[in-house]
Amino acid sequence: MSRSAAAQPAAPASGEPACEIRDARLTEISGMVATDDGFVVVNDGADEEARRRIFFLDRACAVVRAVAYPSRPRDTEDLALGPDGTLWVADTGDNDRTRETVAVWRLPPGADRPVLYRLAYPDGAHDAEAMLVTGDGRPLIVTKSSTNLYAPASALRAGGTVPLVKVGQVRLPSSTTSNPYGLIGRAVVTGAATAPGGGRVVLRTYADAFEFDVTGGDVVAALTGGTPRVVPLPDEPQGESITYSRDGRSLLTVSETAGSPAGTRPTVLRYPLPAADAPSPPDRSAAPDASAPPGVTAAPAVNTSGGRSRGVLAAVAAAGVLGVLLLAGGLVATRRTRSRRPGA
Repeated sequence: MSRSAAAQPAAPASGEPACEIRDARLTEISGMVATDDGFVVVNDGADEEARRRIFFLDRACAVVRAVAYPSRPRDTEDLALGPDGTLWVADTGDNDRTRETVAVWRLPPGADRPVLYRLAYPDGAHDAEAMLVTGDGRPLIVTKSSTNLYAPASALRAGGTVPLVKVGQVRLPSSTTSNPYGLIGRAVVTGAATAPGGGRVVLRTYADAFEFDVTGGDVVAALTGGTPRVVPLPDEPQGESITYSRDGRSLLTVSETAGSPAGTRPTVLRYPLPAADAPSPPDRSAAPDASAPPGVTAAPAVNTSGGRSRGVLAAVAAAGVLGVLLLAGGLVATRRTRSRRPGA
């Protein structure tokens, strides 16, 4: 799909506030899913205690429950809700590209102890902040700058490492949506979500949401061959999270607020989707996506203690050179700080 072939975005409009998150532990939210009772969120990273919890919120965005990981995660970046209600956490952040393995955590409905599954890229380290779960319950990782898609090569094994295979690459359309990070903010993928019923998926950048129709349950084909509808998300402070509302009629986002002016709180924003973009029922007759074998095997969690460094985006000498690098799939140099940082 060429960039010029994609549909043009509608006139940018700010999201409608849904609720404000007042809990002081939740300032660097990197992943969110909507549930029947409210929301589930995770913070970015694992350097502090509040980043080693999965937080359950009610519909007013008040924390009602927090679930600890049995061992220390490395860099949690996204959340996904499987078709059976299983919660998946993407422990896939790697701004410095030093990790030998990444991981996903799996928390079945009613459980209070997530299980860890290690994964290894076939072609070196990648930074990834977005994850989808296919209809047959397998994670699909979307890398941040090159927008490559990776899936497990075999059934997940707790206590072991499963290789990933590259199953495609997404080419997002160009954008002019205003955001704090300019050209970079329009090019890097920071979150993903699946609509109820599985008929649509969305990828987001710091600037826009790109929604794809899924046919026959084939998420990879949708992302690599489909033309997305574009929903601008203008001027969000540091938008990394996205989810669908439970009725599938809206997109919901929330930004990180670390480093923002005192008193700034994360606010869940709602972006209504066009009426024609109504949710579709699950395709029960569709064959599973065969890009990688399905399934997981249960075993005790294992420790993944380790640190990460944080910094800021490296300075860009010329926008033209950066554009060429991005179009060529080159790396976007990112580092982390405790404050607002486009690489987080």
